[in-house]
Amino acid sequence: MKNILFFGDSLTAGYGLANAAAESFPALIGTKLKAEGFNYQVINAGVSGDTTSGGLSRLSYWLNKPVDVFVLELGINDIRRGVPPNTITHNLKLIINNVKSKYPQVKIVLLGMEIPVFLGGDIAVAFNGIYKKLAADNRLAFVPFLLAGVAGVKHLNLWDRLHPSAEGYKVVAETVWPALKSVL
Repeated sequence: MKNILFFGDSLTAGYGLANAAAESFPALIGTKLKAEGFNYQVINAGVSGDTTSGGLSRLSYWLNKPVDVFVLELGINDIRRGVPPNTITHNLKLIINNVKSKYPQVKIVLLGMEIPVFLGGDIAVAFNGIYKKLAADNRLAFVPFLLAGVAGVKHLNLWDRLHPSAEGYKVVAETVWPALKSVL
């Protein structure tokens, strides 16, 4: 059986869900994989509050098991904490390079995030460009905005308006699926 490692923060972990093991988007994709006859084990390595530097520090632990597909979702907590976009880019590149170095045949899917320009001006513009450039430079499968169709939609988010609800994660899973399926 091959492994798909979902490596991210609270958005990957399924923060705030009653049953994250069944309702997070990695879990929903696992169900979809089985239904479509793919033989993959889904590993959810999401940690609420994680940053790109935190991801770097825990990456080697998760790479101890063979990884065939690596789904990367990190960076939004960095920008919320004032980490400069060039540092976020650098850390994401290191994660990508370390995964490729350990598993040269790995397929990587990059899940992009965005923040409204009116919230951050030049910082937002710089942040919003990180993922597209990384995907192009590294020839990665790419989802431009993980929360497309969910961000700002009240009934698809938890009370904090930052994290998807169980219904929101169904939309997120459908957003991620085409990019993931393209590398299987």
